[in-house]
Amino acid sequence: MKKTLLTLSTVFMLANLGAQSLQEGINHLYADRFKNAEQTFQKLLAANPNNADATYWLGQTYLDKDDNEAARQLYDKALAANGNNPLIMVGKAHILLLDKKVEEARQLFESALTLSRTKKGDDPAVLNAIGRANVDAKDGNLTYAVEKLEMALQRDPKNADIALNLGNAYRKKDPGQGGGKAYENYKLAAQINPAFAYPYVRIAALFSTQKQWDLVLENLNKAIQVDPSFSLAYYELFYYYFFAKQDYTQAEATLNKYIGTRANEDKTEDDYMYSQLCWAKKDWNCAITKAESVKTAMGAKVKPRVFKQLAYSYLGKGDFANAKTNVDAFFAKEKEGFLPADYQLKAEVYTGGGATCEDVYALYIQGAASDTVVQSKVDFMTKAADYFKTKKCTKQEADMRWAIYNTRKSPNPAGLINIGILFSQAGDLKKADSLFAVYNTAYPDSIYGFYWRGRVNYSLDTTMTVEPYISTLLQSNEKTLAIAATDKARYKSMGTNAALVLTGYYNNIRSNRDSAYAYLLKGLDIDSTNTQLKSIKEIFDKQPVKGTQKPGGKTTGTGKPSASLRKPSNKS
Repeated sequence: MKKTLLTLSTVFMLANLGAQSLQEGINHLYADRFKNAEQTFQKLLAANPNNADATYWLGQTYLDKDDNEAARQLYDKALAANGNNPLIMVGKAHILLLDKKVEEARQLFESALTLSRTKKGDDPAVLNAIGRANVDAKDGNLTYAVEKLEMALQRDPKNADIALNLGNAYRKKDPGQGGGKAYENYKLAAQINPAFAYPYVRIAALFSTQKQWDLVLENLNKAIQVDPSFSLAYYELFYYYFFAKQDYTQAEATLNKYIGTRANEDKTEDDYMYSQLCWAKKDWNCAITKAESVKTAMGAKVKPRVFKQLAYSYLGKGDFANAKTNVDAFFAKEKEGFLPADYQLKAEVYTGGGATCEDVYALYIQGAASDTVVQSKVDFMTKAADYFKTKKCTKQEADMRWAIYNTRKSPNPAGLINIGILFSQAGDLKKADSLFAVYNTAYPDSIYGFYWRGRVNYSLDTTMTVEPYISTLLQSNEKTLAIAATDKARYKSMGTNAALVLTGYYNNIRSNRDSAYAYLLKGLDIDSTNTQLKSIKEIFDKQPVKGTQKPGGKTTGTGKPSASLRKPSNKS
């Protein structure tokens, strides 16, 4: 009897050891210690090749380290040996989702549920795996994921991993709106298992999107307090100090702690992070050396982000040739899409290499198109416009600021003045004229639109004889002169310029000395010290009129205007 008891005790101890080893592997996986996770699951499979749990999680480890082919081969081999194991079927369906074979995956998910279903209902482990797969895959059905994970949590309410995955599903399903439900389930996961550090990292990620940095720091520190060996918490804390705080001393200290939790792990991630740190310190050679070592170590499996890091580093060093080689490689290899900052990087590299303003403009427009949030799109385009300003790419600055205006939900027409001026400086006079016209409609009592529209139409028709330019020129300058008279000190320059234009036109083009003289006097009324107006008045006063003139330039008698004036300056 005693022997029997010892035997049973041994069985239970071994079963518990197996469960602990499986959980140990899962802990390594969640901490992003992929090599340790892989070794743990492989040891379990070496002891029992039919261990479905170890097979499933080994496949998940391969997927998390972006080795989808290894996961595919693993699940296919396991299914060939045991085609009816529900958990392995879910793993295979996960692969099908990643291959964009959505219907095949859904059928396999449902088959797994059917095979694992008991009188009590669906197996929560299978439901959880289905939810995890649909959250992870780009083509996953998030509504389906939430449904299955809610069912799993009802079946197994004390399972922290299910609560964590449900939080992930809500966060991804409803960005912004799903934050509340995600937070609730992350907190639940932490309550179910107080030693589970991962939920706090996920909560920190929620607050990071809201830029609530104090709460980000609080939750990352909580994760470390709960599990001082949880590598992922140090990883996120490194980037908190690196990006949010730009405290590179703290970032380096945290990076060293991160490395300390990763015994036996691949060191390429450590070198990549050190490359970023060196870049931030403007130690370009260090940044390049570290990133190049990562590229060499990873060979054909090098991730696109390494090329991007090298592009940034070579750009900082001023080596535009190598920067271009690496940024082009990044854009060729990245399959998950690009951020606006990626296009900004490419634009800066190409500019340094001698690209035209037009080519660089196209890159910034692509970058703006990659952002779906209006305000961040506007912020990015504003940086682009400022960049073109520093590079004296006036046409591209004008186009970008006009694009910004049209992107805003409720643009302010007041901004059209500066945009129109830019277009006029870039030589696109008709575009400038159209914007000033819109401004004048919105602000009929403002002088600026009329003044600038008069200047643009003066440039559009230097002969002052072609319609519709001449009519617009006259109307704009007359309105400018009238508004200037209401505040002579403030609008002196614009008012006197309008008077000079009108005086010159009526004297030289229309031969109407009376009208010319009248506008001359209006200009002097605004600024009696204006030397150009005073000089013209002296000419008029010294040469009397020969014949009586009527408005419109016709005369009675035999004479012509006695004063011949050159066109006024078009400078204010």
